[in-house]
Amino acid sequence: MGIVIPTINLKGGVAKTTTTVGLAEMLTSEFKKKVLLIDLDPQTNATTMLIGEHAWKKLNDQGYTLATLFEEALDPDDTKFILEKTLQKNVSNIASVKNLDLIPSSLDLINVQDVLAKMPTGPFYANNPIEILKKAIRPIKFNYDYILIDCPPNLGIITLNGIRIANGYIIPTIPDILSTYGIPQIINRVNEFAKNVDMKIEALGIVITKFKENSKVHKSTLNKLVKELEVPVFNSIFKEDNQMANAADYTMQYTTFKQKWGYDSQFEAFYYLASEIIERYEGTN
Repeated sequence: MGIVIPTINLKGGVAKTTTTVGLAEMLTSEFKKKVLLIDLDPQTNATTMLIGEHAWKKLNDQGYTLATLFEEALDPDDTKFILEKTLQKNVSNIASVKNLDLIPSSLDLINVQDVLAKMPTGPFYANNPIEILKKAIRPIKFNYDYILIDCPPNLGIITLNGIRIANGYIIPTIPDILSTYGIPQIINRVNEFAKNVDMKIEALGIVITKFKENSKVHKSTLNKLVKELEVPVFNSIFKEDNQMANAADYTMQYTTFKQKWGYDSQFEAFYYLASEIIERYEGTN
């Protein structure tokens, strides 16, 4: 079964999605892994980065997104979700990426989440709202080496669906006060959740993003994270770079990972982040 790794942060704008997408593309292009990216974030940014807005809109109009899966859970007698048509194979605008698949998100998830929290669980908790995603991907979970999940910036029912199937999670963050403020809450909530469902979920580490080398705040916050949190900080540090923002444009076509994400520090950061994760789960990079 694929190693499942959600990316989580309660703060928006911390490069959570770009970290997830870039890591997925790095694992496939440079390490030849088979990867599934599940976009649980209603903002759908990971989806549009990998298939473009036009393709996403067509899928959304047809109901081939995760919104349909969660809507179906509210009315189990009305079967709507079709995994085979929702699963998008061989996505990405990098030619060297060959084994990256996507389960797309939808803006409609925003409306679904509040209702999910109130859904009846049924006899023996058969309709548990945190098990929806787990049941849906059961037929394909053995097809991948890694399953990455881009979670919404909250710890609601949708995010808990991602955490429920996780082996470990990562927390991308800008090293400033506002972006790191909610990290202890994330760690405590995930630990509490894991204990309640009797499973082990590992905090793989914090990923530093948009790092400004000339910023005293960034340097001091990074040192504080390393010293004060029990969760490790990845050695990979993503510096503030326009190339990361440009990578969100699906209309551009690239031959290699380096062309899309950058030739120098950004490539190295993604490479070593992927290496650290592979080392953790496979014992070799």
